[in-house]
Amino acid sequence: MLLSSWDRSGWDPFGEMQRLRSEMNQLLNGAGAVSLARAYPPVNIWLGDNSVVVTTELPGLSSEDIDISIAEDTLTVSGNRVFAANDNQVAWRRRERPLGAFSRTIELPFRVDPDHVEAHCTNGVLEVEMHRPQADLPRKIQVKTR
Repeated sequence: MLLSSWDRSGWDPFGEMQRLRSEMNQLLNGAGAVSLARAYPPVNIWLGDNSVVVTTELPGLSSEDIDISIAEDTLTVSGNRVFAANDNQVAWRRRERPLGAFSRTIELPFRVDPDHVEAHCTNGVLEVEMHRPQADLPRKIQVKTR
């Protein structure tokens, strides 16, 4: 019996294809949706000179529907997206936008001053800017000559 080069190396391209097919089936059958649901709502984070800004898209929610809490270096955004009045009277063909209660906790890169937080919700985009406490800001030390 003649062995091909991949038989001798132990690498099985058909086994790799089977593994890939299995992973794709799991993803398409909803197994991957669980990990996506945990990351709702998605966020963007960037650093300013003395602050950190977090933005997230929350379409259909007003500022009254959103709760924000801060503890040291952790931001939590939570709320509840409820069914519209006519949702029970329609035959859904596709429903991808999540409904119900949500909560997302984000670890920040530094402590923030809860007294210096600004939050705005405009057109379904929440923006939260949090400033560092004055005591944590870098200070320039003047070098004296003798």
